[in-house]
Amino acid sequence: MIVTADKTLKKLWQKGCDFLGCEHAILGGAMTWVSNASLVASISNAGGFGVVACGAMTPDILDAEITKTKTLTNKPFGVNLITLHPMLHDLIDVVGKHKIGHVVLAGGLPTNESIERIKSYGCKVIGFAPALIIAKKLQRSNVDAIVIEGAEAGGHIGPVSTSVLAQEILPHIRDIPVFVAGGIGRGEAIVSYLQMGAAGCQLGTRFVCANESPAHANFKKAFIRGNARDAIASVQLDPRFPVIPVRALVNQASKRFAECQAEIIARFDRGEVELKDGQLEIEHFWAGALRRAVMDGDIENGSIMAGQSVGMVTKEQPTKEIIDELIEQAHNYICEQNQRFG
Repeated sequence: MIVTADKTLKKLWQKGCDFLGCEHAILGGAMTWVSNASLVASISNAGGFGVVACGAMTPDILDAEITKTKTLTNKPFGVNLITLHPMLHDLIDVVGKHKIGHVVLAGGLPTNESIERIKSYGCKVIGFAPALIIAKKLQRSNVDAIVIEGAEAGGHIGPVSTSVLAQEILPHIRDIPVFVAGGIGRGEAIVSYLQMGAAGCQLGTRFVCANESPAHANFKKAFIRGNARDAIASVQLDPRFPVIPVRALVNQASKRFAECQAEIIARFDRGEVELKDGQLEIEHFWAGALRRAVMDGDIENGSIMAGQSVGMVTKEQPTKEIIDELIEQAHNYICEQNQRFG
């Protein structure tokens, strides 16, 4: 039965595997400060597809990170670039120099110029689509694949759940691979999205507590203790002061953020601060907060970005073991389906 299940799984995600050049169409979500050379290489070495999180890196730092990753794996891996980075074109040139096969563009709609610059190096471009209309626009812009990420994900999120996005987008985008992300922590969920038409899935939260993850021990312990209800999206108190929602484990900093907003709103209403200055204060509240949590282990004053699948993270374990578990769960689920439906 397992042999049959393995053949079924390979057939389901063949499109994604062929596109990424890996054994399992499991993308590692690019998590700033977490998705470094060690974790990325371990995902690729285990048959998945690791993705370096560039974040706010300068070109020279990204160059060094890619170089280090290459010393740890000879398997394909990608690089995630933020579209709003002030040095985006220089970062693209670094990726091109290293002949990286895939670039994931996140943080907003990429320009046609950026897409063309990446493709001029022979790289494949993967874009993020939070709605069908954006997915179609990206396809017209000649991206090679799309990731749809639901609100269950960790970090910056959109308003729509993964299951709804999958129903909205998968039936209509068939010409290019579509990878599903957000709240995925087990192999059964991977299979279900593949059966709906996905080429593969992206997982981030599940890999935070991998042995090869550079996250501080305190950060990992917070994940292991956490459950789905602890991973809350940040709240916007006033539409005059817009806040991009960030899903993270609740801590003292989360509570202070709400208090900070309330204080600034009150000062604005009293005429003590200009709207623009107040907005800037709110935006700066989280400056450096992720690094404080991930690297320094300050899990009270930092930002513990986590998806709602955090409850499925129960221990620290090798990346290969995590991926092997996902594959075993997928196989067992397919076997159960075969027994149930013949």
